[in-house]
Amino acid sequence: MTEKAEVPEPAGRVADAALDNWVDRFAPIASRGYLRLSRADRPIGTWLLFAPCLWGLALAILATENAGVGDLWIVLGCGIGAFLMRGAGCTWNDITDRNIDGAVERTQSRPIPSGQVSVNAALIWMCAQALLAFFVLLSLSTTAIVLGILALLPVGIYPFAKRFTWWPQAFLGIAFNWGALLGWAAHTNSIGPVPLVLYTAGITWTLFYDTIYAHQDAEDDALIGVKSTARLFGDKTRQWLRLFLTLTILLFGGAVVLACSERSVLSLVLAIGGPWALGWHLTWQLARFDPDDADGLLRLFRSNRDAGLIPLPFFALAYLV
Repeated sequence: MTEKAEVPEPAGRVADAALDNWVDRFAPIASRGYLRLSRADRPIGTWLLFAPCLWGLALAILATENAGVGDLWIVLGCGIGAFLMRGAGCTWNDITDRNIDGAVERTQSRPIPSGQVSVNAALIWMCAQALLAFFVLLSLSTTAIVLGILALLPVGIYPFAKRFTWWPQAFLGIAFNWGALLGWAAHTNSIGPVPLVLYTAGITWTLFYDTIYAHQDAEDDALIGVKSTARLFGDKTRQWLRLFLTLTILLFGGAVVLACSERSVLSLVLAIGGPWALGWHLTWQLARFDPDDADGLLRLFRSNRDAGLIPLPFFALAYLV
């Protein structure tokens, strides 16, 4: 009986990328370092940026009771923008963290510390992605354009947060959930209580999933002096995760109630099902949280793609009602 041949590991593969990701399998060799720099081989970050955009747009549609063909472009534009700005942000993160990444086992294989891409080339690549995202942004409403430009501030600050605060995950939440504001503004050309409450819910959600993610590097971070909520919470992480879970559902539910204030009771009940279902998914994650299981932590983190999409069918049903 012959043994099954092992799949060879692609040259230059980043440690936490799936072995069969499309970049390592199909992308031209010359482009792989740049695509890895943008995390195109690890798409979960794009989903985590995209989901709050969809939440904001969905609640805007529920609040205004008006959906149109233009909303399809908002969805597409936000998706393209999420991919490009996530890539630009990750490129900036890897430029600023190149020395730290080289000292952490999980990140030593990233393109800059491993020598696949030079710092100067990474800077050019970052600017190219940001410029393309800006052109997409220009197709949205005036308020959305202003918000998109302002988003550069938290994106620029985030990579340095781990050097001066124990709460870098909060700074990530501020940057990653900007789409909740932008998705609302793209539809309504305004800002109000609903997107602000929704934005806050997204921040607590990020504190939940990125604290789980940060536990992968807690030991290495302690050795090199990098701060994180995983290190801050330590043995009390489970209690903190439960708090973030609760706040996420309460805030998200509050945003839904505000958005549906003029809709029928049945519509409101259906819409509230979105945060409720998200809460069940986060509870499922919490039950499986094991800070000593690195592979399990990564699986839980990646499952937040599904968590972010779960509320959307409930919002669609609420609109149809």
